[in-house]
Amino acid sequence: EQRDLLALEKRTMEPSWQCALASEFTKPYFLALKRFLRAEQLQKRQVFPPENEIYSWSHWTPLDKVEVVILGQDPYHNVGQAHGMCFSVTPGTSVPPSLVNIYKAIKQDMPDFVIPKHGYLAGWARQGVLMLNASLTVRAHQAGSHANRGWETFTADAVVQYLNRHCSGLVFMLWGSHAQKKGKNIDRKRHLVLSAVHPSPLSAHRGETFFACKHFSKANDYLRKHGKRTIRW
Repeated sequence: EQRDLLALEKRTMEPSWQCALASEFTKPYFLALKRFLRAEQLQKRQVFPPENEIYSWSHWTPLDKVEVVILGQDPYHNVGQAHGMCFSVTPGTSVPPSLVNIYKAIKQDMPDFVIPKHGYLAGWARQGVLMLNASLTVRAHQAGSHANRGWETFTADAVVQYLNRHCSGLVFMLWGSHAQKKGKNIDRKRHLVLSAVHPSPLSAHRGETFFACKHFSKANDYLRKHGKRTIRW
């Protein structure tokens, strides 16, 4: 049964990540998560992103290429949006409100930035921006429907903690209280941790607004200082 449950990881996760996270796959919580996902499939529930794209973040940003980590919450839950990277949507899909606000914040931070007409963020991922949702799947049209099933343990306790311990000089962007909780154990002496309110229209204008966070230039200043290549946002 274990081999069947873990066939997707073996088939679709990029090898460096697969190797780093191998011990996680056989833990009881992960196998329980995979059984839950299998049950969703058997009940013919529509789940996003498509199965072969759940781990697409691992291919766009292999382990040794990670420079910046953006933590999201839940994949988009409408047809044709989610493709395995937080905040990003498939080409040809209209730009979601949170991403519109992310683009506005970059423009305010870096005036030369040209706001794209699309929401496909593969260009960032290719440069080393790991775009990771806390929950890697969701049921169609039901936000949070796969929360607390095990994904958060995998993404926060396995992926983020692996990067925290085995890398140095990374930039973590934690937007909103959900992401900030997930990143509370990141070693701030080894990495730069940037926190702000969530870019969602519901919260972006609160207090120290998201638009004034300047995370994008701060990330590049930090990378430059550590002799790394800056990100072309």
